[in-house]
Amino acid sequence: MTIKVDLIPPDISAYKTGNTSIDFYTTFDSGSPGPHVLINAVTHGNELCGAIVVDFMFRHDIRPTHGKLTLGFANVMAYQKFDPARPTASRYVEEDFNRLWSNDVLNGPRNSIELRRAREIRPLIDTVDLLLDLHSMQHPSPPLVLCGPLVKGQQLATCVGVPANIVADEGHAAGKRMRDYGAFGNPDSSKNALLVECGQHWEAESANVALEVTLRFLRSIDMIEPGFAEKHLSTKGLPPQRVIEVTEAITARSHQFTFEERFIGFEIIPKAGDLIGHDGGTPVVAPYDNCVLIMPSRHLSPGQTAVRLGRIVTA
Repeated sequence: MTIKVDLIPPDISAYKTGNTSIDFYTTFDSGSPGPHVLINAVTHGNELCGAIVVDFMFRHDIRPTHGKLTLGFANVMAYQKFDPARPTASRYVEEDFNRLWSNDVLNGPRNSIELRRAREIRPLIDTVDLLLDLHSMQHPSPPLVLCGPLVKGQQLATCVGVPANIVADEGHAAGKRMRDYGAFGNPDSSKNALLVECGQHWEAESANVALEVTLRFLRSIDMIEPGFAEKHLSTKGLPPQRVIEVTEAITARSHQFTFEERFIGFEIIPKAGDLIGHDGGTPVVAPYDNCVLIMPSRHLSPGQTAVRLGRIVTA
C-alpha cells in the first residue's frame, strides 16, 4: 500500500555544529534572567512536523526576549534515514528514543544508538526549565497534548491554549518519556514539560499545528516578540480545551484485535459495557459511562497498546 507523504523533511545539516557541544542543539541566551526553554524535534525520526518548525525558528532568527531558548533535533540518525517510499521505517534505529528517560536506564549497562544519544543530550536536558517536545501520530486523529499526571502540566497546557484535547496520563509502561524525565515529573519542582501530538505524521496540517502550538507556547511565557507570533498564528477562533484523564490502556493479547468501528480518537462510548472491539474471541468493552478512546492503533501485535481509555474531568 502506498502511503501519502505531504511533508518534505528539511535539510538540517547546517544546524549540526550549534554552540552547546552537542550536535544539533543550539542555545540562544538573551542575557536577561529567565527560564531555559527547549523546543525539541524528531524524538522519533519519521515525525517531520517538529523538524519543520525548528527549521522555521532558525530561518526566522527567533531569539528569546529573556532567559535562554534552545532549539534541537534529538534522534538525528533515525531522521536522516527517512525515506518517503518507506515512511514508517525510521521511527528509530535500534530502540524507541522516548522510552529511555529514567535514571536506571540512562545509568544502566544497556547500549544502543538511541541510548548513546540520550546520554549525550541528558546534561543539556538537566538544565531545561520548560520543554516542548513536538510529535505526530501514526494514524489520523485530532491533535492532543500529553501533559503528564501532575497539575502543573495541566496548567501549562491551559496557558498555551492549544490543542483542544489535554490528555493527563502516567506515561508508558515500556519506558519513561523525555517529558516525564527528572524534575519534569516532580510535583515540587517548577520545571515543566509538554508533549504535543500534532496530527498524522505526514499530513501537511500536522506542521501547521506544530507551528501554532510552538508560537503559542513561547508567547504564553513571553519568550518571543508578540508581533512575530501574531503574524504567524491562525486567525481562527480557538475551540475550548478539555482535560481527559487516562484511566487505563488496553493491550492487545492476540493478532486478531479488531475495533467495533473505525475509531480515529476521542470518540465517546456512552455506557459501561458497550462494545469497543474484540481481542480474538474476547469482547473488549467500556469499563464506565462516557469512556473516551484515545489514540486507537491498527495493525496490532500482542503486547502493543490498542487504545487508551479516559474520562473527561474538565470540559
